Amino acid sequence: MLRDMGRVAFSGGVDSAFVLARAKEELGDNVLAVIAASETFPQREFDEAVRLAMEIDVPYMTITIKEFENENFVSNPVNRCYFCRVGLYERLTKLALEKGHSYIADGTKASDVGDYRPGMKALKEKGVRSPLQEAGLTKDDIRILSKEMNLKTWNKPSLC
Repeated sequence: MLRDMGRVAFSGGVDSAFVLARAKEELGDNVLAVIAASETFPQREFDEAVRLAMEIDVPYMTITIKEFENENFVSNPVNRCYFCRVGLYERLTKLALEKGHSYIADGTKASDVGDYRPGMKALKEKGVRSPLQEAGLTKDDIRILSKEMNLKTWNKPSLC
């Protein structure tokens, strides 16, 4: 699936570490990791994402997202994550076009589908691909495959 996608712009995260490593294997230099810094994302997670991109030897760039400038996010509605993700994916879509990438891939997995995740609406609206979900991979599958690939994130706890 990743090979068919051609060039991929990628936003880093816990499950997406596996996507990044597989994209590197399948696409070589046609991968760009885009790692977002924000007021709501712990600095240690950002730093770990940067280190991972360097370890996997994937070109990366960082962007800053300012959720607190979005009144829809700040008012803290139940679907706040939707507004956060819309802003992120709008930035990534623009960046992907500027850099000549056809797709944005994220780390949404098959086991995320039953949960209440307002950000998934933003994924669909912005055309973001979720290769793990499309392949039917669950969190357990990703941990097993990540361990087989010797990714240090294979047993990383969830952020929340």
